[in-house]
Amino acid sequence: MASLKEVRNRIVSVNSTQQITKAMKMVAAAKLRRAQDNILQMRPYAQKLNEMLSTVSAGSESSVETPLKAVRAAEKILIVVVTSDRGLCGAFNTNVVKATLLLIEEKYAVQAAKGNVEIFAIGKKGAESFTRKGYKVNTAFVDTFSRLNFVTVKSAAEQIMTAFAEGQYDVVDLVFNEFKNVATQIIHTDPYLPIVSEDTSKKSKKTEVNYIFEPTEEEIMAELIPKSLKIQLYRAVLESNASEQGARMTAMDKATENAQELLKELKLIYNRTRQAAITTEILEIVGGAEALKNS
Repeated sequence: MASLKEVRNRIVSVNSTQQITKAMKMVAAAKLRRAQDNILQMRPYAQKLNEMLSTVSAGSESSVETPLKAVRAAEKILIVVVTSDRGLCGAFNTNVVKATLLLIEEKYAVQAAKGNVEIFAIGKKGAESFTRKGYKVNTAFVDTFSRLNFVTVKSAAEQIMTAFAEGQYDVVDLVFNEFKNVATQIIHTDPYLPIVSEDTSKKSKKTEVNYIFEPTEEEIMAELIPKSLKIQLYRAVLESNASEQGARMTAMDKATENAQELLKELKLIYNRTRQAAITTEILEIVGGAEALKNS
């Protein structure tokens, strides 16, 4: 059985840990509130922009050519992986890494065997994990969350689009956590590039309209397509940020509860140990008194 001093030290240690987890939970809750507001404001804009792009594409008489629509044989693959910069958020980062590895195994095993799968890491945890696994990792934007804004994500999207247009990659996929609620995050593995035109057979009659374009159709689409891709990536990063704070808040709440349960057990052990020590001392005193009486 542990000594009283050892049990006291453990109680102090667990109590300090509980205070830290409580503080981290409160910080995560405050950040979650802001992150949730950001993503709730972004979703309608992103959805409307995609809807506008689809509507204009459906209503145009000709298909506007752009390097971002170029469909090539999938030889060189880029996977944009959005994780967090810090840990202590449960299985948040592990789930993204597992989903990415599963995507590579199911779709790009041949390319991976040739070393043609590259990771574009947004978030330090993903960069560290895939570097350890031997993948080539682009770490230019691992600190995105320390200065999270549209300008930073826009630069990342522009770099990806330029690399694709120049033929450095044939396919670009996006893996991230979508925020549903504090306790639930949904993993998404979405195609990012090339842009796949909507099947004309699936277009509704509402979109069968002749539009008058001002300025030209080419100019409008040249503006809408890159903007849509930038917003798509920015939304994914905002979704991941909100998911991270929700996962961290949940993890720290659970850690605080576990610390409380551990404190109860340690205090019970402490009291039992103390009672045993007192009982031993009483028995020694009684035994000594009896020995003196008999002598």
